[in-house]
Amino acid sequence: MRITPVIALLLSISVMSPRAQEPKPSAAPTAGFVLVIHGGAGLMAKDEFTPDREKASRATMEAALLAGHGVLARGGTSVDAVITAIRILEDSPLFNAGRGSALTAEGTVEMDASLMDGASHRAGAVAGVKHVKNPIELARLVMDKTPHVMLAGEGAEALAKQHNLALMPPEYFVTELRRLQLERVQRQEKARKEKQEKSQHGGVESIGTVGAVALDKHGNLAAGTSTGGMVNKRFGRIGDSPVIGAGTYAHNHTCAVSGTGHGEYYLRGVLAYDIAAKMDYQGWSLTNAATDVVMRKLSEAGGMGGVIALDSKGNVAMPFNTQGMYRGVIRADGKPWTAIRKE
Repeated sequence: MRITPVIALLLSISVMSPRAQEPKPSAAPTAGFVLVIHGGAGLMAKDEFTPDREKASRATMEAALLAGHGVLARGGTSVDAVITAIRILEDSPLFNAGRGSALTAEGTVEMDASLMDGASHRAGAVAGVKHVKNPIELARLVMDKTPHVMLAGEGAEALAKQHNLALMPPEYFVTELRRLQLERVQRQEKARKEKQEKSQHGGVESIGTVGAVALDKHGNLAAGTSTGGMVNKRFGRIGDSPVIGAGTYAHNHTCAVSGTGHGEYYLRGVLAYDIAAKMDYQGWSLTNAATDVVMRKLSEAGGMGGVIALDSKGNVAMPFNTQGMYRGVIRADGKPWTAIRKE
């Protein structure tokens, strides 16, 4: 067959197809596996940030770190480690994800979550789910069992039922802490409106979103994020946590990122991807890229929050521009480290 210029062009396009350009898993296994988690960033309200709650939150974060470490130590994937850690945080009433999710203005729960595999560049996300015990597991089903990236509301919950994920009644998710928090926020909102001083952002109420990033023995990265969203949000509001590139991102060639804070700013700035882009296009280090995005870009925009970020060499960055961020790291030695304030 004579190869005409047109055929030659078509052959070259097929060779350069997106599938051929997908990132491949790292060829060099590494013993230096790492897991990083966060439990939200924000202002520390005195009536919530008690010594007992700090102790319990640290214990839960340590349990999440150790569980994820066990997965990585056995040679499990970064995706499995991220899900394992986040699931424990979702099950705790102390964090704004799963049980203990922040309440909408109507006093209901609408949860979001996302997951991204840095080796294959596949991702899954869910938004506005109301009965799924562990939204991060549903995000994985979207990634693994559908051709889509995001499902919302009833469509997402139909997938959960199809695969027998645990579903819970609405009262499972509503804790006394979140009910009192909603009442306080609504009183403050009413007072602001009366004084015509409505706040531009609600950093104090953003705390609690959970997330994890991991590097496994195979050199692959993954990231996941799960949240109940903002306290007193309008029903139907979707923040950055389920949006790939805004609140979650992972790519073996650059880094894995999970964000927490006021989601509207993360959405407008595509903050998670921006960290990876600075590393990819400008050759910045993980620390410099993450710090610039949070401390300069987010701050200049008027937003509050933080990120956890991890690169393929095991470098970790955890910048935040708030009073504190619940965060923790565990490496191959199995020793969990946690912090809340600016230690």
